[in-house]
Amino acid sequence: MKDNQKAIIFILISALAFTLMSTMVKLAGNIPTYEKVFFRNLINFIIAIYIVKKNNVSFFGKKKNRFFLVVRGILGFLGVICNFYAVTKMNLSDATMIFNMTPFFVTLFAVFFLGEKILKIEYFSLVLAFIGVLLVIHPKFNIGIIPGLIGLLGAACAGGAYTLVSHINKEESPATIVFYFTFISVIITIPFMAYNFIVPNFKELLILIAVGIFATIGQFMVTLAYKYGKSNEVAIYNYTSIIFSILIDYFIWSEIPDKWSIIGSTILITTGI
Repeated sequence: MKDNQKAIIFILISALAFTLMSTMVKLAGNIPTYEKVFFRNLINFIIAIYIVKKNNVSFFGKKKNRFFLVVRGILGFLGVICNFYAVTKMNLSDATMIFNMTPFFVTLFAVFFLGEKILKIEYFSLVLAFIGVLLVIHPKFNIGIIPGLIGLLGAACAGGAYTLVSHINKEESPATIVFYFTFISVIITIPFMAYNFIVPNFKELLILIAVGIFATIGQFMVTLAYKYGKSNEVAIYNYTSIIFSILIDYFIWSEIPDKWSIIGSTILITTGI
């Protein structure tokens, strides 16, 4: 199988896994966001340690890449926090649509920081994409806009993180990259979680564990996808998560996007393609 074919398969699996992760986050209800993020990354962290040891690769990577690994970890953590908050406060499909601005930020950052070239029409598509997001958010310039803006910030942070993954993926093992991200996330989350910890019941505990399992699958799949494919080509297939989230929204919460969200998501997907 060619590298680009591998990348597409990996990114599709990743999109489904992350959508299921977001579903579990929403089902976790009143569990604090930091606690959800902790469980999301703890399981990921444990598995990352196992894979690093099994493959006999470096935990800390090459010295010249450590700064990028740390920044990638911080940006990834911020992206998760913002995304989880948006998922909790909004419809799953709307939060997913907003987070799918990530490919546009990847393209934007790849131009400015990696020196990749894009066509003029792609600059135009970036503008259209932001218009699409505005339609999904329904900005009324009151407190109701906050979850959407935080979700958009999360997409920007994730875009920066994936851009750095693309930059260092040829030199560092995916396991090392995931280890940095999960280690940094767990360390940062602990003090916030300890301040407002809610002991989950058995059902909530299973849901939180599922968050971590789906996150782990998605994390490794997306890292492999960016290893085998170009960043601005691989990112396009993340849009399948919008379809997954709309179906889950309908079957679990009997919710469907309103006309503005449908128009906005159509603009997002079309300009992305």
